[in-house]
Amino acid sequence: MLFKPEHIKMIKAGKKTVTRRLWKKPHAKPGGIYPVQVTMFQPKIECPLIQATGVYQQRLGDMTEEDADKEGGYTLKEFKQVFEDITKTVWDDNQVVWVVEFRREGG
Repeated sequence: MLFKPEHIKMIKAGKKTVTRRLWKKPHAKPGGIYPVQVTMFQPKIECPLIQATGVYQQRLGDMTEEDADKEGGYTLKEFKQVFEDITKTVWDDNQVVWVVEFRREGG
């Protein structure tokens, strides 16, 4: 699963335990184990692993401050900006995204 370098640091520190994605269909499944990468071609041996513990859809407008905090310690206002920067879209409360809850494998 691809992440920004700063988000990989948050995952390693245990601050980021969820990610929201603009997928048309889920690319992760509960129980699945995925390498955390910056690029698709990064050697997987160098990557931390995460295990998906939950995968579901949610409207962006239904996000809470607690949800934003699980995205890496953001406030909801901060996360909206981060989401727009990463996805190159404008925040839309009615946009439905895939939510992947996860835990880091191997400590």
